Amino acid sequence: MKTVLLTLGRLPKALELARALHGAGARVLVADPFARHLTGSSRAVERSFVVTAPAVDPGRYLDELRGIVVRQGVDIVQPISEEIMHVADLRGTLPSRCSLRAMPPAALLAVHDKGRFVEVCTAAGVRAPQTHRLGEHEAQALVAARDVVVKPVASCSGRGVEFVARGAALPQRAEACVVQQRIDGQLLSTFSIARAGELLQTVVYRGAVMQGTVAVCFERIDASPAVLDWVGQFVGHTRFDGFVSFDLIVDQSGVVFGIECNPRATSGIHFVAPQDLAQAVLEPSFSGPMQFRPERLQQQFYPCLTETQKSMFSRSFMRNFRCLRTARDVTWDRRDPWPFIAMPYTAWNIIALASRRRATFGEVAMLDFERVASDRGRVLE
Repeated sequence: MKTVLLTLGRLPKALELARALHGAGARVLVADPFARHLTGSSRAVERSFVVTAPAVDPGRYLDELRGIVVRQGVDIVQPISEEIMHVADLRGTLPSRCSLRAMPPAALLAVHDKGRFVEVCTAAGVRAPQTHRLGEHEAQALVAARDVVVKPVASCSGRGVEFVARGAALPQRAEACVVQQRIDGQLLSTFSIARAGELLQTVVYRGAVMQGTVAVCFERIDASPAVLDWVGQFVGHTRFDGFVSFDLIVDQSGVVFGIECNPRATSGIHFVAPQDLAQAVLEPSFSGPMQFRPERLQQQFYPCLTETQKSMFSRSFMRNFRCLRTARDVTWDRRDPWPFIAMPYTAWNIIALASRRRATFGEVAMLDFERVASDRGRVLE
């Protein structure tokens, strides 16, 4: 039996992976700065550990993860979300028996930074929108000619994204940001599992119900050859290994543009058959084939319910209601009901912070993993 340490427990994708690994016979542990979290209430998890938030003390966070690995005999450390940018620093410091499912820090930073990502796209021979750093003369010239999007170089879940019309003034930001040409077209998301630059599986999906810029109900669609070629060419060029996700826009002529890369799992993980997902993590030699779940429409029930209620008197209400009524919830499982039932309690600290900041759940859920966080220790309240 292999022991797997998941380095986050608060998000549904962690629960998805925990259940898949448990179903494959693995012993599942979770480390999270929150004392209570979604995945910790699952029967798939043997034990959860509270660790220091990286925004408070990144060195102590890594020391505590190493301690768990040694004491619990961990075979695999599997990052889940933005914490991978810290967890990757464990490379070369873990016992020889333990595998870290993360690319080297330099490789992650090269694709995670929204400015450097465009440079990698150019080197890989794939398309990306014209992008410049906020404050550069080229950024001013770009907004004078086109509609643009301004976003922090290291944001996630839509935090700090601002759309600026052509000719308007660019915002003043204290944090490093990029100014990117706004491309009109179909916005798609992908989630891939790669092995040394080769794709094992790619999920292509789109938002059906949105909370800000983040999908809380999502629909898997058939992947076009152009999208698969873009993803495959980027992954092959970077020799990527592990979970990797992209936001893409396909313009009216069918040209694919890469908007950003998330070198980690995203909501697309919920569409992969659990037994294949587990094998991709547990067995380095696993090469597929990998199957999809039968459900094409999936949701995070509570935020989807909130967005449906908010749209009560708008034209989107019936569409949102149909999604709420028909989509599979990614948290509910009758064999493991407590994560769904207890979610209002286990997620209360994030809900309260979102309320204080007047932000979405997704925008604040990972603040304690950002390298610079304005709330510091307050994010743990």
